[in-house]
Amino acid sequence: MAKYVIAIDQGTTSSRAIIFDKAGSIIAVGQHEHEQIFPRAGWVEHDPMEIWNNTREVIGQALSKANLTRHDIEAVGITNQRETAVVWDRYTGIPVYNAIVWQDTRTQPIVDRLAADGGVERFKAKVGLPLATYFSGTKIVWILENVPGARAKANAGDLMFGTTDSWVLWNLTGGLEGGVHATDVTNASRTMFMDLGTLQWDDEILAAFGVPRSMLPEIRSSSEVYGFVNEHSLLREVPIAGILGDQQAATFGQAAFDQGEAKNTYGTGNFLIFNTGTEIVHSKNGLLTTLGYKLGDNAPHYALEGSIAVTGALVQWLRDNLGMITTSEEIETLAKTVDDNGGAYFVPAFSGLFAPYWRSDARGALVGLTRYVNKGHIARAALEATAFQTREVLDAVNADSGVPLTELKVDGGMIANNTLMQFQADIIGVPVVRPVVAETTALGAAYAAGLAVGFWSDLDELRANWQEDSRWTPQMDEEERNRQLRNWKKAVTKTFGWVDEDVV
Repeated sequence: MAKYVIAIDQGTTSSRAIIFDKAGSIIAVGQHEHEQIFPRAGWVEHDPMEIWNNTREVIGQALSKANLTRHDIEAVGITNQRETAVVWDRYTGIPVYNAIVWQDTRTQPIVDRLAADGGVERFKAKVGLPLATYFSGTKIVWILENVPGARAKANAGDLMFGTTDSWVLWNLTGGLEGGVHATDVTNASRTMFMDLGTLQWDDEILAAFGVPRSMLPEIRSSSEVYGFVNEHSLLREVPIAGILGDQQAATFGQAAFDQGEAKNTYGTGNFLIFNTGTEIVHSKNGLLTTLGYKLGDNAPHYALEGSIAVTGALVQWLRDNLGMITTSEEIETLAKTVDDNGGAYFVPAFSGLFAPYWRSDARGALVGLTRYVNKGHIARAALEATAFQTREVLDAVNADSGVPLTELKVDGGMIANNTLMQFQADIIGVPVVRPVVAETTALGAAYAAGLAVGFWSDLDELRANWQEDSRWTPQMDEEERNRQLRNWKKAVTKTFGWVDEDVV
């Protein structure tokens, strides 16, 4: 009987369970969206209990659609939204507060306080990250300082922290009944607490943040057996054997295993990851240094990352906040009603700007407006914003690596948009390549789990699974490309310095 691997993809907008066969093909998918909670401007939360309940539901959906049982599943892989922080009670299993999402900017005063001694790059030599609201470390501090009783409970050893991979793992392996409290190196590298060299929590940094080490999960590799699914689950006794943060998982699913290989994921935000091999490369151009993956006892692979906060989320905003479209797919149809952006540029700095600027004081701007501009131009400007932001990150990657990329592998929901993909190729000046299996995030988690249990033998077998689906080549001439980039950069500067003390 054929065997399969199931990946749990706990993302920003939904939780999914996807079953893969040995060829890396999708057999079945279960998916359930969860509520996006916005208590105030700049605050973004999720309900961890809703996420856990949805996780159980989507596992059942996927198994039912494929007519499979736990006996058909060799291993479970987990991938997740990386910087979203959950803090829960060790003895009740109940979160003390909603999960604070990676997009949330409420912790800027904590960032400023920590940066007062040494600047935003105070810990960057150790952790590869600047001080920013993006990462989970300051989110833990906020919970300890603002949830009544949390600080006392944490100091007593009663609280546990995890990114959503740890939350799902702990619950899947039994929760209060012996649940495993662990994370992998890729997720640990997004807290601001892990030393890139030792792959261990750094006590000096924890002391500076005021976070007790007892809250933190054990750091493990990305591919090993962490534990077994609890008896109360449909997957009981199946090993959980792979964990990768979503962007590293997508890179792994794209078979970008070697130094110099890269991918760009188009989701709620965009994330370009460039594999630097076993060498830690510190960016001089606004990129993050992060863990790429670590397989069992093998040496870790590192990466440079360009993180863009808002890409697909801008399309959702046009749909949900302005009602310009009724489904996300309609953005392409609307954009194709015009030939260009009509002079309009849309910089979606809704929660500040991430790479390569790292400007928390920026806010969104739609510039270049005239009476000529219509809905079609705005739709096109929204799509082009994704491509322009990617170009700026790619320029930084090329500068840091010294080896310009010759093509860009892409994945994520937005790559179904052919208009965007063509403009992306035009504005970066190199081909854009889409794989047959676009669900590379879940596939990467499945690969990590399958390798750990021998379902797949080695990386060469995984490379052989990768297949090209579509390729877009640049059609824009250099003069027009430079003109558009010049206007884009001018538009970006209009978003700077918007936030004052009395502006959220």
